[in-house]
Amino acid sequence: MTTMQSRVRRRGVAAAGAVSAGLLVLSACEKPTPMATITVGTNSVSSEATCYNDGKALSAAELTACLRDTDIKTISADPDEVVRFGVDPEIAKKGWTILMNGQQLTESYDKTYRTIPANVFFNAQYGATGNTTTVSIKEGETESFGLWSFKLKKEG
Repeated sequence: MTTMQSRVRRRGVAAAGAVSAGLLVLSACEKPTPMATITVGTNSVSSEATCYNDGKALSAAELTACLRDTDIKTISADPDEVVRFGVDPEIAKKGWTILMNGQQLTESYDKTYRTIPANVFFNAQYGATGNTTTVSIKEGETESFGLWSFKLKKEG
């Protein structure tokens, strides 16, 4: 075998080894949680769950702690716009509720898409205070299986 053939063969073996190692690392990673998305106008933010226990119910204490999380994505909304919520079918299957500042805003819903006027999220009648509101999507009707939270910031 020539020196050139030997180098090519070593590169091929090294490349195959790198691919195998990469697949091994990927298989050791956690499975991503289902996604939830909020869209206002042409802007969207998507997120994996703030809290999720691989499809198992969260305790009330875990849910309360998750509702206090401040490391969440923000999207701006003019009160005259519509806020669109989208969830993975896996979330919709168990039913989902929209929470505003930790309080239930909607009844449980089992479709993957829902719209609510943005002015609701800035209206004191619904518990809003100031120019930002924490909006959460809670998976589950009687039990809570996951929570996705976003910050809605009032434009203007």
